[in-house]
Amino acid sequence: MSRINTNVGALIAQTNLRRSQTDLQTALQRLSTGLRINRGADDPAGLIASESLRSEISGIGQAIANSERASNVLATSEGALNEVSAMLSTLQGLIVGAANEGAMSPDEIEANQLQVNSTVESITRIANTTSFAGLNLLNGNLSYITSGVDSAKIKDLQLNSVQFGSNSYIPVKVTVLSAATKGTLSYRNSQTTSNVTIQVQGTTGTTTFAFGPGTRASAIIFAVNGVSDATGVTAKAFTSGAFHSGVTFEAESYGSREFVIVKALGTSQPFAVIDSGGNSASYTEGKDALATVNGNRTMGDGLNLNLQSLGLDMEMLLSTATGTTKGATTSFNITGGGSKFQLGPAVNSNQQVNIGIRSVAASTLGNASVGYLSEIATGGAHSLVAGKAAEASDIVMEAIRQVSVLRGRLGAFEKNVLQTNVNSLQITLENVTASESQIRDADFAVETSQMTRAQILNQAGTSVLKMANQTPQTVLSLLQ
Repeated sequence: MSRINTNVGALIAQTNLRRSQTDLQTALQRLSTGLRINRGADDPAGLIASESLRSEISGIGQAIANSERASNVLATSEGALNEVSAMLSTLQGLIVGAANEGAMSPDEIEANQLQVNSTVESITRIANTTSFAGLNLLNGNLSYITSGVDSAKIKDLQLNSVQFGSNSYIPVKVTVLSAATKGTLSYRNSQTTSNVTIQVQGTTGTTTFAFGPGTRASAIIFAVNGVSDATGVTAKAFTSGAFHSGVTFEAESYGSREFVIVKALGTSQPFAVIDSGGNSASYTEGKDALATVNGNRTMGDGLNLNLQSLGLDMEMLLSTATGTTKGATTSFNITGGGSKFQLGPAVNSNQQVNIGIRSVAASTLGNASVGYLSEIATGGAHSLVAGKAAEASDIVMEAIRQVSVLRGRLGAFEKNVLQTNVNSLQITLENVTASESQIRDADFAVETSQMTRAQILNQAGTSVLKMANQTPQTVLSLLQ
């Protein structure tokens, strides 16, 4: 049939040409952008999935950057702590030198004291000035804030890590389960009965004493206490009920690491001693305090308690009255502070780590038992010019231990938490990125084929449309 008003063939050609042109435009867009999905109509489900993956990629990338920045913060702290550690070692040398009073004049000791003063000041200055992008690191700003700590029950408290989660504060309750004791051995005679040479040994060292017959208990006590700094063992009058005659040999400190050995040298020299249970013994050791903190059992070391649990890592030194009393309790609150690091792509407590960095100022290094570093400066209770070299040495050794522990803890955090977190997140980033690419990115081989096909169809459609437009002209031959 021949019609001129309606060219159905041309309409069909136009429809298919329009489709091929749309396919060509789509292929060109994908090849020019490199994306298979440029708008929601391209693949609605794929767009939703890829946008979710893109969000994860962004979060993972920032988490990696956060971890690397945290490493930079700790590296800055480590550099300052390394210098503090070196200065503490210098202090120890100055103190040991000043203790050599027989070979050093008072002027030389005063000169050492001046160096001690300047070193102590420098340590405090480093603590106050070490910062990262305006964030003070070692002046106590990153330590935890507590309230309600009873100094009569807790002599020293160090909070290493506290996870607050959604809580505004963390209540802490300490209950002593087992009391700390000292190692003790007792000699239950008012005086020696014959010549005897005894060995007294503690954690610090060993000394021997030779006593003649009739040496009274008071003389033995005086002799042992005269060298207690060399043995770690002290002596006092033995007391048991109404019996007050004899000598009790006692470790200077509490705990299972503190021991006492008292024995006569030679089998023919009687010097019988008994332990706290009344049994014949030549060796005894103390017991560590054991306690629970919020229901979690702690590890004890004498009067020191160490808790490492999920959400709370802390150390504390109990007072003698508290640590030696079974059932004693004390409580306090942790109200804030610390340094929170966001190490995961989602903002929640499972992907955050909170650690505390203590102050290393001279007034905070040391503890209530031995004293504080600031006290070895001129005018302090343990200065060299006051003849307190032994006490000053103990303070510096405790400060060295504290700084070393802090450096080790920060180093372990950097190695075992931050570095492993970065490694894990990088692998996750690779996999998530690959997944997002598979969904959203264009396959150039496929799209090139689609473009070639669309180009051919477009050219063919154009030719066919031309032919369809010429078809009505055949009607003119009927009019001739």
